[in-house]
Amino acid sequence: MRVALLLLPLLLAACKEEPKFEDRFDKASKEIDARAKAMDADIAAADKAAKDAGEGEPKALPPAAAPSNAPESSGE
Repeated sequence: MRVALLLLPLLLAACKEEPKFEDRFDKASKEIDARAKAMDADIAAADKAAKDAGEGEPKALPPAAAPSNAPESSGE
């Protein structure tokens, strides 16, 4: 009986009403926006660091290799 009386407040606290969809949506939307802004800031900082290091312009590709011609088949 004492255990039940001790656990009653915990059980009542656990039965709290679930937040409404709109509230959960707003919270998730704000978290996503914050993460997106942080990622944009990280990308901008990385781009700036790359430009400062002299990596701003892409390097040219080497010239294309000549095609190799395989010997003709004897048909056997």
